[in-house]
Amino acid sequence: MFKKFLMVLALTVSAVSVASDAVDLKDPYKMVRQVSDNTFQRITRDQALIKQDNEHLRVIVSEELMPYIDYKYAALRVLGSHVSKVRAIKDPAEQKQAVEDIKRFIDVFQQYLVATYAGVFTQYTNQQVEFGQSKAFAGQDVVLVKTKIVEPGKPEIKIDFKVREDRSGEWRAYDMVAEGISLLDAKQSEFQGILRQQGIEHVSNLLEQKSTLPVQFRGEGGDE
Repeated sequence: MFKKFLMVLALTVSAVSVASDAVDLKDPYKMVRQVSDNTFQRITRDQALIKQDNEHLRVIVSEELMPYIDYKYAALRVLGSHVSKVRAIKDPAEQKQAVEDIKRFIDVFQQYLVATYAGVFTQYTNQQVEFGQSKAFAGQDVVLVKTKIVEPGKPEIKIDFKVREDRSGEWRAYDMVAEGISLLDAKQSEFQGILRQQGIEHVSNLLEQKSTLPVQFRGEGGDE
């Protein structure tokens, strides 16, 4: 399921064209469009380097995409109730270690996203993406940026990007909802059992192992 979400995201990011390189972090709708365009332009510009080594896609994802994804907030959402349990720990030394474990999970989660996005970008083809109409967002701290992927002979895929405003007034994406299913909810469901049974360190180790695999698309039946 997660791989399917990321493939949809890669297609969305890869199919949009806007004129400016500057990213407007004060407007969630413009931000999504501009980041999409900048990432795609970089992939096109660096094709020679990518053909030499797919690992260059990690550089592109790190520089063009990740600064506009609120991966810290997303990671905490994935951990869910585990974060509340850490806050309730009374022993100072134990709580300090638990906080360090969460910090490591956030770092590894970022690396995992970079590796996985890089993998799905190896599958880029020329799909068409249509953006929904921008709406007034004053006074809101979360908005949905609606898109749909249109490809001849295939059903439309509806996507909502959840974008949140931080304390400085800048907007970044933290989740996507494909046909009513949230990426973060899917990952949270996947990890909750492992967190309860084997702990956060085990989950972080799993993600770290996957993050260091060579950049390639692994598909629905392969490693995520």
